[in-house]
Amino acid sequence: MGKRVLILCTGNSCRSQMAQGLWNQLGAGRWEAFSAGSQPSGYVHPLALVAMKEVEIDIAAGRSKHVDEFAGQAFDLVVTVCDNAKETCPVMPGAKQTLHWPFDDPAAATGSESEQMAVFARVRDEIRDRIRGYLGAQ
Repeated sequence: MGKRVLILCTGNSCRSQMAQGLWNQLGAGRWEAFSAGSQPSGYVHPLALVAMKEVEIDIAAGRSKHVDEFAGQAFDLVVTVCDNAKETCPVMPGAKQTLHWPFDDPAAATGSESEQMAVFARVRDEIRDRIRGYLGAQ
């Protein structure tokens, strides 16, 4: 059985959703990734879906979930991907390791849709590079 990672953000609509899809792909069966939010938005951001399709990962089946859904579950790793989640997410006593990797919130991007899309793509790539670095160090 593979390792389990829980990726936490505030809204669980962008960064944690993209990280879940990337981790599941890059972990290649060695990891099972989940994502949740401390204050779930209730949707996955449409531009996050587009950004992930650009790298041939479909996250359309994802849903915005509250971290409480994972209470009492054991995880090898919990990663917070925004400063707010680090402050507002509960301690996960079932986590063997907790890391904090803050990324810009692409949902806060302004400008035209193409300008916003550029922010989503940049954050996606930063998350991918961070996960690759972590998995490569294992």
